[in-house]
Amino acid sequence: MTLVAGVDSSTQSTKVVVCDADTGAVVRQGHAPHPEGTEVDPELWWEALETACAAGLLDGVSALSVAGQQHGMVLLDETQRVVRPALLWNDVRSAGAARDLVRELGGAAPWAEAVGVVPVASFTVTKLRWTAEHDPTAAARAASVVLPHDYLTSRLLCSSALVTDRGDASGTGYWSSAAGAYRPDLLVRAFGRELLTPRVLGPQEVAGETSEGIVVAAGTGDNMGAALGLDAQHGDVVVSIGTSGTAFAVHDLPVSDPSGTVAGFADASGKFLPLVATLNAARVLVATARLLGTDLAGLDDLALAAAPGAAGLVLLPYLDGERTPDLPDATGTLRGLTRTSMTPANLARAAVEGVLCGLADAVDALRLLGITPRRVLLIGGGARSRAVRAVAPALLGVPVVVPEPEEYVARGAARQAAWALRPGTPPNWDLPLASTHEADPQPQVRAAYAAARDLDVVRS
Repeated sequence: MTLVAGVDSSTQSTKVVVCDADTGAVVRQGHAPHPEGTEVDPELWWEALETACAAGLLDGVSALSVAGQQHGMVLLDETQRVVRPALLWNDVRSAGAARDLVRELGGAAPWAEAVGVVPVASFTVTKLRWTAEHDPTAAARAASVVLPHDYLTSRLLCSSALVTDRGDASGTGYWSSAAGAYRPDLLVRAFGRELLTPRVLGPQEVAGETSEGIVVAAGTGDNMGAALGLDAQHGDVVVSIGTSGTAFAVHDLPVSDPSGTVAGFADASGKFLPLVATLNAARVLVATARLLGTDLAGLDDLALAAAPGAAGLVLLPYLDGERTPDLPDATGTLRGLTRTSMTPANLARAAVEGVLCGLADAVDALRLLGITPRRVLLIGGGARSRAVRAVAPALLGVPVVVPEPEEYVARGAARQAAWALRPGTPPNWDLPLASTHEADPQPQVRAAYAAARDLDVVRS
């Protein structure tokens, strides 16, 4: 049996799966937590990877790949030492820098045309501008800029090469998925001078080897890893409810959305991955459960006991600011409070509906760019919620398929590692499907959410 390993270095933890290269069957796995916060020392990711791979987890592994949280800015000096803590995707301090960059280039449309994305606080390009303006000492020491998965890949390699892949590079704001090339002029615009950037590898290229002789594949971003792990096909829209919420689909052509709602990313297979992201997803459910003095199972019970629409109660779940819509300074808003609606069950239902309505808006944005979903593949921690599974098809408008719980980002990285070992097409790994959920549409819930959302956007 040939073994391959996939690493998911996410916001909250490192997960590692070791798989049979032929079938994708998981042989063993490891896990280690990451610290809280939106600013993290990258050395802690490396320590987490070492912990997750302890006790011989990688024994007999022939190849591995790293999929990492997108957008995080890791600055390195001339000796490839970390200059300052990494700013993560969910750090919104660069919101002002994003607005400035959009204005300086003449608006959103030129950015969408240039690199497929319109800067918001999540993207690396905005964090470069923030650093140049607010941390000049660190900026002066910086010689190169890499992403979280790039950093871990470089630590694994025997050489000092800095490499990335087209999927993760497409989330920086200075690499164009349509052109397949960096835009150094936009990096210089953001940072004020040139920085070295990693070489962009193709989907099945090899980055190098570890000191133990394990082949290291190109790696990719976490959303691209999930798409590869799910073997997402045309007609599939993946909705992930994790720390962030995402809706994305594999597409044959690059997309350009001047509104900035849809990011025109590349994927890990050589195609493209138009994606919409929200800052607020599973943690909204956790916070609501805590407020109600219960756990997630209790939240499910409460939400399922309430009628659709929660008696008019609407939660705009912008607890950590928001990326879509672009409201980095927003806070959560609860509308429709009456003596009738103000019950624990209705609040639980409003939390579930609020998260899903935001993701339904995301799926609608993909539809506007010509992507027609025939089903939604629902993944992430939030997919384990009974209430989410019950409500999702009514709000997303198509059947919802929930695969068996698995680390799909890590699985995608492992599949890429297997592909690097055997060039050609990616290995055919069966997708374990758990359940399919269907429900009648509930347009009144979407309409109430949209009214509250639009009012909040105007107020902000």
